[in-house]
Amino acid sequence: MKVGSEVLQVYSTGPVTVVGFGGKVILDDINLAECRDTILSLSRDHQCHTMAFDLTGVRLVPSGLLGILASLHRQGIKVEVYNPSPGLREVLEVTHFDKLVEIREVETPGS
Repeated sequence: MKVGSEVLQVYSTGPVTVVGFGGKVILDDINLAECRDTILSLSRDHQCHTMAFDLTGVRLVPSGLLGILASLHRQGIKVEVYNPSPGLREVLEVTHFDKLVEIREVETPGS
């Protein structure tokens, strides 16, 4: 299901909610306020305990997305990041977000 600006896609909802960006390489046209509102609504409406972000194929994210991850963490929601590119993994490590989020390599359809 695509939501908002149609950049953010919801892959599954529930206690573990998975969202992603459809393999979009650069998330330069994402509406962060809309994205944040959608993610917070999903976490609330589906009693989400874990919010996973599938970053398969994504090479560049706006810094505001890190703020959304931190906000979820502060609310007691476990945050997982799936398949970050080497560059994104480095950003997560340099900013110490790798201490707040779990970074995982997972299989995705077509991989």
